[in-house]
Amino acid sequence: MPFASARAFARLAALALGLAVASCSIAPDFYPAKGDNDPHPGVRRVHALPVHGIDVSRWQGNVDWHRVRQAGTRFAFIKATEGGDHLDPKFRENWEGARRAGVPRGAYHFIFWCRPAHEQAQWFIDNVPNEPDMLPPVLDMEWNNHSRLCTRRVPREEALEKTRIILAMLHRHYGRLPIIYTDINFHRDVLQGEHFDATFWLRSVAAEPHERYRDRRWTFWQWTQTGTVPGVRGEVDRNAFYGSEREWQQFLASDCDPRDRPRYEALGYCRDKGV
Repeated sequence: MPFASARAFARLAALALGLAVASCSIAPDFYPAKGDNDPHPGVRRVHALPVHGIDVSRWQGNVDWHRVRQAGTRFAFIKATEGGDHLDPKFRENWEGARRAGVPRGAYHFIFWCRPAHEQAQWFIDNVPNEPDMLPPVLDMEWNNHSRLCTRRVPREEALEKTRIILAMLHRHYGRLPIIYTDINFHRDVLQGEHFDATFWLRSVAAEPHERYRDRRWTFWQWTQTGTVPGVRGEVDRNAFYGSEREWQQFLASDCDPRDRPRYEALGYCRDKGV
């Protein structure tokens, strides 16, 4: 072998060894069949969490739910409704596909600030079946900045009133503690410092949630919008459950964050499903 080639080979071998050593120092990914197109060091610790899932809407196209499950997906949140008259065109297909594949799934409603709260809750109830194997209903709370019909930012008190009306209607109908999904801006503007009979699903793609949300405990964390998942074409949101495998089984069994069960059980917020 020529001397120059030998030196090049040695450099490549050293680089490979360095990469191998570095990879051993990274926390294992309990979701090994999934990846990220845009990983961020601020969320590296998420790989130490054992229970991961996705959320989808029409924009993911046709989802192969059996492949999604085989990849390690433990749960899915599926867009159902928006406002008081929009049903996601893929909702029913995704709802049944996830069920047939054995992926625990819940439905979410995207709030529309130009529509009365009771109409929105009723629209969700009319379109999302109340089934014993479903996850709790989700209220997606963001500002409608990109809406073609309503970009209005309602006053904080009005937003809080709408929130509580919808949560109460969802709880009465589905008999379980709802989930609030929100982002950093909306939480800061409206939700910060407020108590809700709900668990939280927080979006934070550049840091852990406690670094972005003051005094807000979370149950689910949306940590990237650029995940890749076998069975889903293109990018998809990835999410993690906060706790251990045992805590996940407790959550599935009662639709209630195990940390909240003693407080909410007496109110009938934790429905025991006998899982």
